Amino acid sequence: MRSTVSVREGQGVVLLCGPPPHSGELSYAWVFNEYPSFVEEDSRRFVSQETGHLYIAKVESSDVGNYTCVVTSTVTNARVLGSPTPLVLRSDGVMGEYEPKIEVQFPETLPAAKGSTVKLECFALGNPVPQINWRRSDGMPFPNKIKLRKFNGVLEISNFQQEDTGSYECIAENSRGRNVARGRLTYYAKPHWVQLIRDVEIAVEDSLYWECRASGKPKPSYRWLKNGDALVLEERIQIENGALTISNLNVTDSGMFQCIAENKHGLIYSSAELKVVASAPDFSRNPMKKLVQVQVGSLVILDCKPRASPRALSFWKKGDMMVREQTRISLLNDGGLKILNVTKADAGTYTCTAENQFGKANGTTHLVVTEPTRIILAPSNMDVAVGESVILPCQVQHDPLLNIMFAWYFNGALTDFKKDGSHFEKVGGSSSGDLMIRNIQLKHSGKYVCMVQTGVDSVSSAAELIVRGSPGPPENVKVDEITDTTAQLSWTEGTDSHSPVLSYAVQARTPFSVGWQTVTTVPEVIDGKTRTATVVELNPWVEYEFRVVASNKIGGGEPSLPSEKVRTEEAAPEVAPSEVSGGGGSRSELVITWDPVPEELQNGEGFGYVVAFRPLGVTTWIQTVVTSPDNPRYIFRNESIVPFSPYEVKVGVYNNKGEGPFSPVTTVFSAEEEPTVAPSHISAHSLSSSEIEVSWNTIPWKLSNGHLLGYEVRYWNNGGEEESSSKVKVAGNQTSAVLRGLKSNLAYHTAVRAYNSAGAGPFSATVNATTKKTRVL
Repeated sequence: MRSTVSVREGQGVVLLCGPPPHSGELSYAWVFNEYPSFVEEDSRRFVSQETGHLYIAKVESSDVGNYTCVVTSTVTNARVLGSPTPLVLRSDGVMGEYEPKIEVQFPETLPAAKGSTVKLECFALGNPVPQINWRRSDGMPFPNKIKLRKFNGVLEISNFQQEDTGSYECIAENSRGRNVARGRLTYYAKPHWVQLIRDVEIAVEDSLYWECRASGKPKPSYRWLKNGDALVLEERIQIENGALTISNLNVTDSGMFQCIAENKHGLIYSSAELKVVASAPDFSRNPMKKLVQVQVGSLVILDCKPRASPRALSFWKKGDMMVREQTRISLLNDGGLKILNVTKADAGTYTCTAENQFGKANGTTHLVVTEPTRIILAPSNMDVAVGESVILPCQVQHDPLLNIMFAWYFNGALTDFKKDGSHFEKVGGSSSGDLMIRNIQLKHSGKYVCMVQTGVDSVSSAAELIVRGSPGPPENVKVDEITDTTAQLSWTEGTDSHSPVLSYAVQARTPFSVGWQTVTTVPEVIDGKTRTATVVELNPWVEYEFRVVASNKIGGGEPSLPSEKVRTEEAAPEVAPSEVSGGGGSRSELVITWDPVPEELQNGEGFGYVVAFRPLGVTTWIQTVVTSPDNPRYIFRNESIVPFSPYEVKVGVYNNKGEGPFSPVTTVFSAEEEPTVAPSHISAHSLSSSEIEVSWNTIPWKLSNGHLLGYEVRYWNNGGEEESSSKVKVAGNQTSAVLRGLKSNLAYHTAVRAYNSAGAGPFSATVNATTKKTRVL
C-alpha cells in the first residue's frame, strides 16, 4: 500500500504509476478499488500512455478509494499491478474555482518518422473541468487524417508526412481562464533504397561502375565494405556520392561488396558479388549463326561475340581472303562485321577469329544473298453487296531459294481458314495467295491485308472491302401523339449497312389483325431523311403497336422493335350492322336479327344497338335499345301484331361518344299462325283398285297466316277409325295427291288441311271414294 493522497473536493490530483524496469513499449490502465474495475477515462479523468500517471482534473466525493496502476507489455502481453494508492478528501473545505493548469503536454520539439503514427497528449487540472482544444500555430486547418481521441486529450496523426511538420498548440480553457502548451513536430526518414547493387561478372582489364542510391532525411551518407572490411581506396578504386568505380580490374578484385547508406535515424545495406574472370575466347556459349540470309540492297551484321576475358580482338576472312574495311564494310567495336547495300558478290563463307593473351578461337557464318520479294498483283478496294462472292488477289515474285508463306489479316486479326472456312478460302498456285470470300455478309466489311513472309523478308498489301446490305432495323420507335384516327410517330435511324436509306414504311398490329399490316401515312411516301410520320385511317378505341421498316437500293431491312402499345381515342361509331333480317318466332312476335359490329369497329365504350321498326305503310318508327354489343337479336311482343304482317326494320349503333348510322331499311314479317280455314272444293275419285286421287282448291294467301308450306291429306277406310287414319303430305302449292296402297273395292273417307311453320289448319269436310274392284283374268 502506497502513501495516502489527501486532497480537497474540487482540487486536481495526479496519481503516479512508477512502472517496473522493462524493455519495449508499455500500455497503462488504472483499477479503482478492486480488479477488474478499471477507471473510465472522460473529460475529467485521463491516463497518460507516456508517463502512466492518472490525472483527475477535479476531484469529486465519488473518487474516494484505492487506485492501482496496471502495466502491460505490448511485446509479451505480461501484466503487472502496482501497489494501491489511497485517495481521501480533506476535511478543511472545498477547493474554489481556478484556471487550468496543464499537467500533460508534449515536448517542445518532437521528431517524427515518415509514415509513422504520431500521438500528442495534453490534459489540464482545473475547476471547473477544463475543455481541451487543438490547432496548428500557423492557422492551417487539420486534414481529415488527424483524429482527436480520449475526449480531445490525444491528437493522432496517421501516416506522418513532410506536410504534417510544424508547431501545434493545445488550449486548456474554463471559466476562470486558459493556458496553452506548444510543441513542434519535425520530420525525419530512415534511409530507403532507391537503387541497389547487383552481382556482376566482368573480364580482367575492364572497368566496374556500381552505383547505390538511397533516400532519407537527413540525406544519407555512404560507405563501402569488401568481404566485411572497409574498402581501401587507391588510384584505380574511387567512391563518389555512393558510386564505386574500379578500373583495370584484376582477379584479386573479386569478392563480396556491401554499400551502406546511413543517417542518424538508421542504416541499410545492399550486397553484391564481383567476379573478375580471365579466359581465352570461347564460342561454345554464344556460337555464330551457321547461315544468314539477306536480300540484295539490305544491311547485314555478322555477329562475333565469343566469351573472353579480357575482351578479344577480332578479324574476318571471306574464304581465304582477309576482309578489310571499305565504304560498305566496317568492323564493329563488339567484333561484328557490318555490310551495307548487300550485293550478290557478298555471298559466301565468313570466318571470325577472336584472340586475347590467353588464346584464340574462330567461328564461321555462311551468307546467302537473295532477290527481294515483290507483290506483283495486289488486292484493291472493292464495293460489293451482301451474298456476293469475290476474290482478293495477292500474287508475288520471289527468289526461288526461299520458301514463301501467305497470311491474311482482317481488321488486324489473323484469318483462321479452318474456323472461318464457310466464308474464307485461300486459292491460287505456289506464288499466289488469293483470298476467296464466299456469301459475303455485312460483318465482312473492313481492311484486308495480304502478308507475304520468307526467311529473309516480308511484304504486305492492303485493301478496303465495303459490303453493302439492306438497312438495319430503325430504333427508338415512339408514339408522340395519338387521336381517334391518327398516330404521330418518331424514330431514329439504324445502321445503313453502307447503303443510304431511301424510304421507310410503317406497319401496325392490333389484337384483331392477322400479323403486321402496312398502314397509310402522311406523307404517303416517307423518304430516307425523314424520321417522323403520321399514321392515318386508324380505328378509334383500338390498341395499336407500330414498327418501322427501312429500305435502300439493296432491299428492305429487318423491322424495328415494336413501339409501346397505345390506344386510339374514342369516337362515335361509323359502321352500321349488316345482314339485318328476321322473321319466325312465336305468336304475336316480331323477331329482328343482324350481324354484330366487330369490336374493332365499335369506336369506344358503352357500345350498343338502336332497333327501329314500323308496320309497312306507317310513318312513325318504334325504337328500342339493345345494350349488349354481342347480342344480335331483338324480339318485339304485342298481342295486336297481325300474324305474318310486313314491317320495315333498320338497326343503328351508338356508344358513349354518340350515335352512328342506321342500316338500310329492310322488310321483316311478324311470326306466323296456323291457317284458320280449310281448303275448299274437295273431290276424290278412284284411279284403280289401290289408288284414289284427291284434289282441292288452295286457300287464299291472306287466310294462310304465313308462308304456306303445303297440304296434308288424311284418309281411312269405311270400317276403320278416324283416329287411326293415315296421312300424306304434299309441299308447296300442289292441289292434288294420289293415295296408294289401298284395298280394292273398299270405300275410303278423305279430308284435307293446309299447314305452315306455325302449324296446321282445320280439316275440310270429309269426301268419300271407293276403290275399283280387282279385275279377274
